[in-house]
Amino acid sequence: MWAEPDAADRTHRVPGPRTPELVLANRAGRAAAAVARISDRGARIVVVTIALVWHLAIGLPAVLAARAEPAVPQLVIGCWLLVAVLGVLAGVRLLRDAPLPAPPLVALLLVVDVVVFAALGRAQVFGPANWVWGGLAWFFVVVLWRQPVRWLLALLVAHAGVGLAAVVLYDATEAADLARATMALYGTSSLPAAVFAGATTLAALSRDRTATAAATNAMLAERAAAEQARRERTERLALVSAAAEEVLTELAQGRADPTDPQVQRRCARAAARLRRLIAESDDVPHPLLHELRAAADLAERNGLPIELVTIGTPPPLPVRVRRSLADPLAAGLADARDWARLTVVSSPDEVVVGLVTPDAAGPEAAPPPTEDGAGEVEFHYERDGKIRWTQTRWRR
Repeated sequence: MWAEPDAADRTHRVPGPRTPELVLANRAGRAAAAVARISDRGARIVVVTIALVWHLAIGLPAVLAARAEPAVPQLVIGCWLLVAVLGVLAGVRLLRDAPLPAPPLVALLLVVDVVVFAALGRAQVFGPANWVWGGLAWFFVVVLWRQPVRWLLALLVAHAGVGLAAVVLYDATEAADLARATMALYGTSSLPAAVFAGATTLAALSRDRTATAAATNAMLAERAAAEQARRERTERLALVSAAAEEVLTELAQGRADPTDPQVQRRCARAAARLRRLIAESDDVPHPLLHELRAAADLAERNGLPIELVTIGTPPPLPVRVRRSLADPLAAGLADARDWARLTVVSSPDEVVVGLVTPDAAGPEAAPPPTEDGAGEVEFHYERDGKIRWTQTRWRR
């Protein structure tokens, strides 16, 4: 008896609930997420760069130039250093795609906002030392990245409230002062808000358009795969018809005698080829072993004791190569008498299939090799009066 296959080879793979629509959606989702990540990373680099460059190139020279003019210059410079350190740390985490603790960072920036306005004094509320007018809003964008736009708007409103409160408390309520405060808040807050909202919108649009393109491409691929499957089914149907048509026609027309051993052998070969071609379309982990077992099973049902030995796991092979490896062996099994030994030795770069059967009397011809894998599969056949040896070999 041939060896019992293991559970992995006996069990057909049962497809899970992965419908074509679900597969298509997964592909589109992955592609859209990749494009959104790339777009988001570019925007993050821009925002972090603007915040730090503005803080260093514009805020620092202004603070140093007017360092003696604020009421408490140490607090103004100390807050500038604190925000610089916070910006570097937050920027590094943001560029590494690490989550930021937004609430404590927002609270710290608001405290800095209040402290700087309090330390400036009346003379420097609109002076160059007041670096929080223009520079702090960019750090709001950094620490609130990926948060809803309304969070940034709320923080900018709080920032505006702090500035206007300072203007009122310092009694800078003349029309010119209020206009300067309004223009300062609008000019320094509108651009960060626009960049933040634009980056969010751009990432969403990129995600949507990429999902649409990926879904279209996946649909075209599914259509091409379906057409290829239809062609393969048509080809297999033609092969199945050709496998038995000739001998069945001769039997039907009376030109072949069913009791003739040669006719019986031809029928057995046709049946073995039909069985193998049917097994070819099954969805199993190892198609070659499945097709060989199908041929062996048919021969065993006809009363032939078979020993099947498998060593290694065959690599994925094209259908034409599997046909060239299995068809001569299936034909040999159809001709075998008394017993048969079928051996499959596999490695990632080579598959060797061998069949040993008794050498029955008579000048039977060698099983014909198939031509589907011509040039890729070697065929060998020998007989010495005691045994017949058939071998097919594929090398990568």
